[in-house]
Amino acid sequence: MDSTTRAEESTAALAAGEGAAEIAVSVRSLSKTYGDGYAVHDLSFEVPRGEIFGFIGPNGAGKTTTLRILATLLEPTAGEVLVEGRCVVNETEEVRRRIGYMPDRFGVYDGVTVEEYLEFFAGAYRLPRGRRAAVIKDVLDLTDLGALRDRMVSSLSMGMKQRLCLAKTLVHDPSLLILDEPASALDARARIEMRVLLKELRRMGKTIIISSHILTELSDLCTSVAIIEKGELVVSGSMDLLQERKWGTDRVKITLHEPRPGVEEALVEIPAVELVSIEENVVVFDYAGAPGEFYKVLKALTDREVPVVSVEHDSRNLENLFLRLTKGDVQ
Repeated sequence: MDSTTRAEESTAALAAGEGAAEIAVSVRSLSKTYGDGYAVHDLSFEVPRGEIFGFIGPNGAGKTTTLRILATLLEPTAGEVLVEGRCVVNETEEVRRRIGYMPDRFGVYDGVTVEEYLEFFAGAYRLPRGRRAAVIKDVLDLTDLGALRDRMVSSLSMGMKQRLCLAKTLVHDPSLLILDEPASALDARARIEMRVLLKELRRMGKTIIISSHILTELSDLCTSVAIIEKGELVVSGSMDLLQERKWGTDRVKITLHEPRPGVEEALVEIPAVELVSIEENVVVFDYAGAPGEFYKVLKALTDREVPVVSVEHDSRNLENLFLRLTKGDVQ
């Protein structure tokens, strides 16, 4: 199946299952060329309001180019991009009031304090002077930087600078966040804290578009995704929709109290179960069904009085989806 067919199927599925959703971002036939080549070609997808939308693709797929167009930093060669109904080309200032953009590579002003840094951007966003102190305090508290407000930016770790860049992105209270690799410089603990923060921002009503190469984290975080390769759409849709279409799988490990005959026979009768392997009292298989129907697996085992001790899911739906639908090609 080629990328055009996959994209058309995705669009049709979205129209059938998610057509009523309010749209925050609409990308229609977007192309960006450089000389004789293109970075993005005939790209179309939509981001429903209130989603955490994962934008995924191999290096050189056109992710950053697309995000920069959404952020009004690049003009498209062809096509249309609307942010909350405003055109990124013709209504640039209106779009910029609504978005917060965090690039994959960013600079900070080392010779100021954390508070002074945010004060500068509050002024750049033309926040009234009387509101700035309260806004900066709220942003510092939200990003857990309150204790560092008087620290020089130059003294911060790379992870704290990453967090400060996110705080700057939030100063003008944008409704849409565009985050390009926001966790790239963070350690494991900071990445967990970042995920918690992004989920809280969604709860506050933000729409978030996030590009990342750490697919395991996006699987837990994103509510919908788009995958692109060589500048073209491969697939897009909600995580639930993709799961229903069996484009993703979980790796499941079931530990038994003791080995029992008939386990493999019971599992292979379930259409959603694939690639069963058994070693002693450990059963491993891929599960491609809906999460709400996993009980059928356990019922098949308990009906045969198989003594289940534990069940572990390695939820790598997005990784498997990515590997199944991309070819590893670069432009």
